[in-house]
Amino acid sequence: MQNDLRKQQALEYHAKGRPGKIEVIPTKEAKTQRDLSLAYSPGVAAPCLEIAEDVENVYKYTAKGNLVAVISNGTAVLGLGDIGPEAGKPVMEGKGVLFKIFADIDVFDIEINEKDPEKFVQIVKALEPTFGGINLEDIKAPECFYIERELKKQLNIPVMHDDQHGTAIISAAALLNALEIQKKKIEKVKFVVNGAGAAAMACTLLYEALGAKHDNFLMFDRKGVLHKGRTDLEDFKLKFANAKSEMTLAQAMKDADVFIGLSAGNCVTPDMVKSMAKNPIVFAMANPDPEISWEDATNARKDVIMATGRSDYPNQVNNVLGFPYIFRGALDVRAKHINEEMKLAAVRALAELAKSPVPDIVNMAYNEKNIVFGENYIIPKPLDPRLLTTVAPAVARAAMESGVAKQPITDWDAYLTNLDKRLGHDNQVMRIIGNKARRDPKRIVFAEADNLKILKAAQIIFDEGIGYPILLGDEAKIKSIATANGIDLEGLPIFDPRSDATEDRRNKYAELFFAKRGRRGFNAYESKKVMRDRNYYGCMMVECGDADAMISGLAKNYPDTIRPALQTIGTEEGVKKIAGMYLMLTKKGPLFLADTTVNFNPTAEELAEITLLVAKEVRNFNIIPRIAMLSYSNFGSSDSPEARLVAEARKIVKQRMPNLLVDGEMQASVAFNKELMKENYPFCELVDKDVNTLIFPNLASGNIAYNLMKELETADAIGPILLGLHKPVHVLQLGSSVRSIINMALVAVVDAQMKSKAATAEIVKKSKWWKRFRKVSKDL
Repeated sequence: MQNDLRKQQALEYHAKGRPGKIEVIPTKEAKTQRDLSLAYSPGVAAPCLEIAEDVENVYKYTAKGNLVAVISNGTAVLGLGDIGPEAGKPVMEGKGVLFKIFADIDVFDIEINEKDPEKFVQIVKALEPTFGGINLEDIKAPECFYIERELKKQLNIPVMHDDQHGTAIISAAALLNALEIQKKKIEKVKFVVNGAGAAAMACTLLYEALGAKHDNFLMFDRKGVLHKGRTDLEDFKLKFANAKSEMTLAQAMKDADVFIGLSAGNCVTPDMVKSMAKNPIVFAMANPDPEISWEDATNARKDVIMATGRSDYPNQVNNVLGFPYIFRGALDVRAKHINEEMKLAAVRALAELAKSPVPDIVNMAYNEKNIVFGENYIIPKPLDPRLLTTVAPAVARAAMESGVAKQPITDWDAYLTNLDKRLGHDNQVMRIIGNKARRDPKRIVFAEADNLKILKAAQIIFDEGIGYPILLGDEAKIKSIATANGIDLEGLPIFDPRSDATEDRRNKYAELFFAKRGRRGFNAYESKKVMRDRNYYGCMMVECGDADAMISGLAKNYPDTIRPALQTIGTEEGVKKIAGMYLMLTKKGPLFLADTTVNFNPTAEELAEITLLVAKEVRNFNIIPRIAMLSYSNFGSSDSPEARLVAEARKIVKQRMPNLLVDGEMQASVAFNKELMKENYPFCELVDKDVNTLIFPNLASGNIAYNLMKELETADAIGPILLGLHKPVHVLQLGSSVRSIINMALVAVVDAQMKSKAATAEIVKKSKWWKRFRKVSKDL
């Protein structure tokens, strides 16, 4: 059932809207007749003639220099085997997405219907004028060796078969650090390599380039150990046939220092690990099931250093640590090849990065207080924003020093600044929030569970390990909707606040509520009556510790959802008014907008409090707030009461938090135009800063702004995020999509992690969630 549901979600993801995962977007204006005449005929003739005169001008006038082809014939797609080029296309599109989001590299995926390696090479060779680099993907061995070798000989742009070299580079960096911790010399250690495919060959060769001795490797394929006496060995395996005679994997593991697994799950036993030499290293990289589980390996030996290909354990060997940044560095110096020196530079850069202090944003993403170099951290985390500015420059420099760079970098400071601007550290904010939520899921009450969108979102939230949904509403109706739409609610608790089954808890909540509100407009009867309302009941669950957060508002007016939260949970200490904030995910990075949903016409004092609440929340996202307080006036250009109010609010903010980067009043155009700000208002605190937070003078302006951005599709909106409540309650907008609900759940879980002291994991293990959670956790 779970596999069917995951399959359906994956199919819906790829099919919804415009099918697939990528599109082409113009980088120049193309709106007017003049634009079109420059983009195409007759204006386009000018760059054509320049390129014809000097072919290197193609990098100056076209996208070639930032364009990589992801090319496959579909003969070895993931673990699916030879499924054909069309069936491999979703994987190639996905690879293109990773290139873009991690290194800002544009990609065309090209699926070639050709299995003959010589013909394949000729087809790819003919594409050289179009691309700045070639990433070969999912091509079976031994053909992949010939194809890559020939293309490297014949092309003058970088070519890399990531299935071979990606795993080799990442695992080599991890190996260097593991050997250092275990106090072992690479030239002395004995290796057992289980798997004899493209990745295993590349790993062995790269380890040898780092100093490992060829004779110290024993390699296994599906039929056993490679030795010269075997008559069934392909030519490409003979080089690695070091064994003297037949032996089992268990025999080879005895006294071995390093195990490299690139094979199949659960083929290594704890006894094999116990038989290894002192301070062993085990890289079990088969996916999704490693050759031996983390638990079995570490229980067998306390002195083992373990790595896998999985994200739910330390030391994940993940190719995304390599290929985006290797190609970034190669493209930026117009390298003719990706050579051994460049790969080794990437290895050493990754290894060194793991030894440097880990930024707070990475600690936050993995829900750790302080990640430090050691047995459980031998390789950088995939969400480390420093990877781009560490690996790409190392690769570029190696290309220059090895003589394959056609355009050397002369100003390294400017280059690093440019790399930072390509993505910006803040652009990973939702990936980081998602990762943090999954590290410590919390219990989320959904007050409107008789809604199809809520049920779809709840299933995804649970199955992806984001949180533990609690559903409120009529149980029969909820189950009927779920059954009709193929939604699995197994293990998800459903409570109907109106039912007899909840009477005891409802009465308990009513007593507590009456104690809070008895002198503030509610009598005993009314207190019992409102507990039949799902929003009041859900808020009391959060208040009493029976849940960690609540989400509501999909089918109710905003005030009807906020009111129960204020009356049951109340505000944080020292907070007089709550506020609503939107997180807008723009191409330039996250932008926080407030107040967009709560306060109609705040006073200067209230606007200052809103600003301080927002600043605190932005810091919770591990982002330094840089705040522009907006108006139609610039620093006193208008003496109207509205403009003076914003200026006064800014003054109050600075009195209370002098170190906060905040200025105003100012127009939005000034906030985002650095040249305009610097030229006309050089005294502004935000000069040369990237503004990431906007405070609006009233609800009308804030609400209109975020709705315009959202509907014009200039940003994805997450929110509204309620600020100032004592415990997490968040309100959906009417008609929110499933994606928006999931994003709000991520925010709610992270909010609950900071505000809730409950040991959620221990509570869940004793609940009806646990049986289902154990079923799906293996796939998380």
